[in-house]
Amino acid sequence: MGGIRSNGRRQPSLAQLRAFAAVAEHLHFRDAAAAIGMSQPALSGAVSALEEVLGVTLLERTTRKVLLSPAGERLAVRAKAVLVEVGALMEEAEAVRAPFTGVLRLGAIPTVAPYLLPTVLNLVHDRYPHLDLQVHEEQTANLIDGLTTGRLDLLLLAVPLGVPGVVELPLFDEDFVLVTPLDHWLGGREGIPRQALRELNLLLLDEGHCLRDQALDICREAGREISGAGRRPSADGREGAPVTTTAAGLSTLVQLVAGGLGVTLLPRTALKVETTRNNQLLTGYFADPAPTRRVAFAMRAGAARGAEYEQLAEAMREALRPLPVRVLGPGA
Repeated sequence: MGGIRSNGRRQPSLAQLRAFAAVAEHLHFRDAAAAIGMSQPALSGAVSALEEVLGVTLLERTTRKVLLSPAGERLAVRAKAVLVEVGALMEEAEAVRAPFTGVLRLGAIPTVAPYLLPTVLNLVHDRYPHLDLQVHEEQTANLIDGLTTGRLDLLLLAVPLGVPGVVELPLFDEDFVLVTPLDHWLGGREGIPRQALRELNLLLLDEGHCLRDQALDICREAGREISGAGRRPSADGREGAPVTTTAAGLSTLVQLVAGGLGVTLLPRTALKVETTRNNQLLTGYFADPAPTRRVAFAMRAGAARGAEYEQLAEAMREALRPLPVRVLGPGA
C-alpha cells in the first residue's frame, strides 16, 4: 500500500485514492469500507499509507467520528476527479475493445465523397449503429498527411498511392466517361477510341485534385503530349488542343461543359449526380478497355483496428454492387 514510484518519487495507488474518497464521502470507516468492499483495517491502512505518500494529514480521527482536515477537504476533490477520469478511461477501453464502436475519422477526396458517402452512411447506420463516423473531405495530399500523423483513421480515395506504411483495401474499379455539350460530335456515342482525346478541348479540375492527374495520364496514354500550360504541340510545332484548368469541383466543371466551353471526363459514380441537373449535356462511352480508376480504403500498416477496417471494406464491397462499378475482391 506504499504507492508506486515515478521518477524516484512515491505516488498514490488507486486503492489508496479509492479508500480516501470513500471515507471523505461517508465520514465513517465502517460505512466507507462496506461501500467499496474492503475490510475496515485494510481501508484504514490504505488511508494512512496515502497520508504518508502525500506527506499531509487528511483525516482528524476521534473515538466517535471522522473529520476531514483542511488539507483533506482540498485533496478529496482531487482524488474524486482522478477516480472519475480512471473510470472514463476504463469505459473508453471497453468501447475500443468492442468492434465498430467509438469514433471513426474517415477522410475522403472531393471526387469520391459526394457520390459514395450515401452508401457509406447507409451502411454504417444499418450495420454499425454504435460507430461514431466523422467525415473529412480533403485533397489526397492532406488526407495522406492526416492518416500518417494520426489525425485520420481511414481514407476513401483513388489509388494506387505508393506511400510507405499505408495499406490499401481495394473496393472497386470504375470507368471514365466523356461528358460533352449537346452539339458535340462525340456526344452520346459509344465505342469512342481513346485517341479521340488527342484533339479535344478538355476541361479539368484545379491542381491538387488526383482526378486531374488521372485525366492527364489518360490523355498521355492516348498519345496526347502534355507540356507547358497544358497544350499539346502538333507535328509542325504549333500548339494543339488546350487542356484548360477552370474548376475547383466537378459540379462547376460540368456546368462549363454545358455552356459549350469544352468536354470533360467523369467517373461513372459521379455521372448521375452531376449530369441529371442539366439537359444540355450528353455522355459518350469509350471502347473497351475504357479508361478507369480504382477506389479503395487506405489505413496505416499495423493499425490497431485494422481487422475492423478490413471487415468494413468487405461490407462496403457488397453495398456497392448496385452502383455502376466493378467490385473487387480483397486481394485485387
